[in-house]
Amino acid sequence: MSKHEKKTSSLLHYPVLVVFSLFFIGLFTLDMVTPDRSYSELENTTLSQRPALTQFTAKGLNSYFTAYTKYVKDQVAGRDQWISLQSVVETTLLQKQQNGGILLGKEHMMFPRTYGLLSSEERTLPKNTAALTSLCQRYPGKVNVLLAPAASDIYKENVPANAPLLDEDGYLDQLSAAVQTAGGSFVDVRQTLTAHKSEYIYYRTDHHWTSLGAYYAYSQLCQTLGLTPFDTAAHTALTANGFYGTHYAKARTWNAVPDVITYYDLANTLTVWNVTAAGQPTEGQTTGLYDTEKLSVYDKYAMFLHGNNGLSRVQGNGSGRILVIKDSYANCFVPYLTANYADIDVVDFRNYNYGLDKLIADNGYDQILVLYNFDSFKTRPLPLPRRSTGVNSQKPKLLQSIFTNL
Repeated sequence: MSKHEKKTSSLLHYPVLVVFSLFFIGLFTLDMVTPDRSYSELENTTLSQRPALTQFTAKGLNSYFTAYTKYVKDQVAGRDQWISLQSVVETTLLQKQQNGGILLGKEHMMFPRTYGLLSSEERTLPKNTAALTSLCQRYPGKVNVLLAPAASDIYKENVPANAPLLDEDGYLDQLSAAVQTAGGSFVDVRQTLTAHKSEYIYYRTDHHWTSLGAYYAYSQLCQTLGLTPFDTAAHTALTANGFYGTHYAKARTWNAVPDVITYYDLANTLTVWNVTAAGQPTEGQTTGLYDTEKLSVYDKYAMFLHGNNGLSRVQGNGSGRILVIKDSYANCFVPYLTANYADIDVVDFRNYNYGLDKLIADNGYDQILVLYNFDSFKTRPLPLPRRSTGVNSQKPKLLQSIFTNL
């Protein structure tokens, strides 16, 4: 027997080792020929790119190997499929009721796992409450606050038994009292949404409410302000199937039921302004209310208002002006306001670094709506209103001229 035959014969005594070796060799080869991805639509996150070794020191090498490990993890061939396989094993074989920080509830609903306020949220929530009450005090009778509850607050019976959940009702009650004491109006939509919970008012796989859930909340705002609601029967409803949202991106359950996005065919325009860190708005771009190209990608919800822009204006069919200070929950809500106002200005502080007082003074809003979901309200800092320090500031003049010419 030749040496080659002896080696081959000895390897056959270790079939598991041979299979695993061939598997990793094949995976390594596939990694080498597969192009790197910069973004994962499924996970809605940016993926690590191949790092460069710039310093031949102990610290430099340590940083390089740490970055390279993360790069390999992010760029492994078949990453999406491996994540799906892990989810199948954990939820089917191990019968887990949660995966990726997402609780797997009844009726195929998914909920974020929340034990309580994080330490950062314990600091942010009081500051945001103070910012909110300050806004109400500065503009008495004009500020309306609508904090949308999470789906877990409306569908408590669908949450897995004994699952850790934040007492959202208690915090919303406190915020309602603080806003009303400060002279604002708190539009509490919990009872309204609960009354319609048998309808499709929250996505199963995403953290947002649906367009129908937003409509019921909008109708309650109209009742508060004495407005006639948007007539859904007078407009054409369009739908987009196959929406898998933010919860699914984390849980990746094999039996998830895709959601359906509904929106209304409206001819109103949206002007989006680019705002620099210094607060300088550049020339705006006018387009429609929806970025329908997003319906062909993973994050379909981003089609509403073209995503989360810092400063934008929607041209409506009504009269007067309203300022909407918001998070993404407002994106499918704002189109309904076109029935009531001529100008709907929208501010998202994630992409807007500019004081509100001058903006409000320059535009003479009839109403101000603060619309967040409670989770983002307790998490993201809401800048305190700032008094104008003078009428000769260049930035307010520029912003005023832009809105005057709209």
